[in-house]
Amino acid sequence: MTTARTSALTGAAQRLAALAEGALGGPLPVRLRTWDGSESGPAGAPVVVVRSRRALRRLLWQPGELGLAQAYVTGEIDVEGDLPQGLRAMWAAVRERGLHAPRLSPADWTRAVAEAVRLGAIGPRPPAPATQARLRGGLHSKARDRAAISHHYDLSNDFYSLLLDETMAYSCGYWTGAESQAGPADAQRAKLELICRKLGLVPGARLLDIGCGWGSLTLYAAEEHQAQVTAVTLAREQAAYVREQVRGRGLEDRVEVVCQDYRDITGSSYDAVATVEMGEHVGDEEYPAFAAALHRLVRPQGRVLVQQMSRGTRAPGGGAFIEAYIAPDMHMRPTAETVGLLEAAGLEVRSVESMREHYVRTIEAWHRTLEERWEQFVRLVGEETARVWRLYLVGGALAFEERRMGVDQFLAVRPKATGDSGLTGAEAGDWYRHLGER
Repeated sequence: MTTARTSALTGAAQRLAALAEGALGGPLPVRLRTWDGSESGPAGAPVVVVRSRRALRRLLWQPGELGLAQAYVTGEIDVEGDLPQGLRAMWAAVRERGLHAPRLSPADWTRAVAEAVRLGAIGPRPPAPATQARLRGGLHSKARDRAAISHHYDLSNDFYSLLLDETMAYSCGYWTGAESQAGPADAQRAKLELICRKLGLVPGARLLDIGCGWGSLTLYAAEEHQAQVTAVTLAREQAAYVREQVRGRGLEDRVEVVCQDYRDITGSSYDAVATVEMGEHVGDEEYPAFAAALHRLVRPQGRVLVQQMSRGTRAPGGGAFIEAYIAPDMHMRPTAETVGLLEAAGLEVRSVESMREHYVRTIEAWHRTLEERWEQFVRLVGEETARVWRLYLVGGALAFEERRMGVDQFLAVRPKATGDSGLTGAEAGDWYRHLGER
């Protein structure tokens, strides 16, 4: 047998492919290229490049999604070519071939370790990448929640200004049928108007914006609907940004910005309460108390709008990569469970509107911006953080595209008393006319 033929049979790529196929229970849906130049896998498939033995060592210590994510953000593993197309093709192949997540038996582990020895990949556990969250304290304690929020949202206002459009809205946009070609900023303004109309804001109405972000809803409600807004965030960078915008726009008499935990909000009798993609950070066990706070803070007959992401019953939580790098301790649940929790708190849910397809377009716009301004992002936050965000945005868009995740707007009212509707007949008529106008 020639040396070339021997190499083709015993290269690192062939050895890894054999191990992966055994663990997955079927043919490998990608082509592997390894540090020794060998390749294995179907021609024409996405090419996964394993650049070093360190990537294998990382996967031995941390098998599954988190280990792969660690290897990707450090550059030890990469996907050649278009990452969204590559991941989309891999997901399709997994579904078509009925492949399952790796399930390693003791015998599988023995073979994997033996192969790792032959490939020179055995060694101490590689340290977690610097971008991985390191939280301490009890789950969803105030101090830990503050650290979790800071990990993501205090990355820097410069970073988010570079990524987002001029509205600085970091949540799902809304494309109406009449404006299907609208840009991301137009879609965000349409979403903000939709929220304000659902909440029935009128001049002087008192709005509580919980988890206000960079103030897109707060500023829009104050400027366009002349509402009196209390904006609450845990992120200091966000609070500083919103205060600066309030001063610059002359809205000091309409907007108050508070940097605090939602559990510390005092008072009640707000005419409306909004929380846009903040409920995912509350936690599973804490959500009933969060829903009770929404009920307590709004006046009888006042309206509550919750915009929130969801996942199916088989995949609650946020996922290993999301929870380690993007939103530590986040929890997403099925839509129906959120309805039940809001109603158990005494709120009457009046409508649920799915916006899943809109999030695909929203995230794809952010991803285009990231790629177009890649060098600027790398200079600002470093390549590892930029790679975290590339993986996050690409994976997020695919999750919404493939219905593994969703996002909804829940509109609820606080009834005056048992059996009493939260909307008068006239108000209900206005609400349904608004629906018809869309």
